[in-house]
Amino acid sequence: MSPDTSDPERVADGPGAPGAAARPPAGAEHAPTGDTGSSPTAGTEGHLPARSPGESEPPGWPGGLPVPAGTPVTAPGADPLAGYPGVVGEVPGVPAATRRAGGRAAAVALGAALLLTVLGAPLGLLWALVAPGTPVRMTAEGAVYATPQPEQPIAADGWFSLLALGFGVLAAITLWVVLRRRRGPAGLVAGTLGGLGAAVVAWQVGRRIGLGTFHRLLDTAPPGTDFTKPADLRAGGIDWYGPLPVPHGNLLLAAFGAAVTYTLLAGWSRWPSLRPEPQWDGGWAPGGPGISSEPGDQPAR
Repeated sequence: MSPDTSDPERVADGPGAPGAAARPPAGAEHAPTGDTGSSPTAGTEGHLPARSPGESEPPGWPGGLPVPAGTPVTAPGADPLAGYPGVVGEVPGVPAATRRAGGRAAAVALGAALLLTVLGAPLGLLWALVAPGTPVRMTAEGAVYATPQPEQPIAADGWFSLLALGFGVLAAITLWVVLRRRRGPAGLVAGTLGGLGAAVVAWQVGRRIGLGTFHRLLDTAPPGTDFTKPADLRAGGIDWYGPLPVPHGNLLLAAFGAAVTYTLLAGWSRWPSLRPEPQWDGGWAPGGPGISSEPGDQPAR
């Protein structure tokens, strides 16, 4: 047989033959197996055990190769959490730090809402100061308005609406500036609930200033006496549906102003997280957990 002629047996024994991977190397069948109690499928040190015929190949990168270290997480087939067993173990559950952060955010939002509700008391004093009282005259049949169509009740509603709306806007801006680390749903909820509570407190505080004197004059004033009725709301109040109080009218303006203002501030924010972030100066980005995808670094947040 000439040297140029291919030998079937030699080709079958070559490294590229189809059955070469399944055939053990020379002398392997005569090698000692060591301890007879060891698993027959365990390979020598540095080699993986043989895979059963029904077992599928593990997923890999292009061509079935494993993803090399340092591969960008945006590459096709790359796993962003590859090499981070601690992080992978925490994925099914919520970490304790996340639960604590959520509890702190809820506590801060509740505290801010209560503080805004308390600030409704000075708001009510201001409303009682600027809102005009309605002139009343005592007659033999009882108290009547001094003028047939008084404008003072409409003015009282207008003053309350302006003050409540301005209070809500200022409350939202204050929450946005002061609670910079809690920007988001917590600040929005705090502003909305706090604005609603402040409006109710301001209404009750403002309408009760001078109310006792007015009731006393209704009972004891002689006919022909002129006095004033304290400011009250006609375009707002609270309706009771069973045990549930439902405010309506201009009592909702403070919460409306806070919600709209806070939403606009969030929509116009230059940072996706709504919190101030470091600005890139145009140079090379420094290395760190948020830049590199080496196995030793933490995943980017």
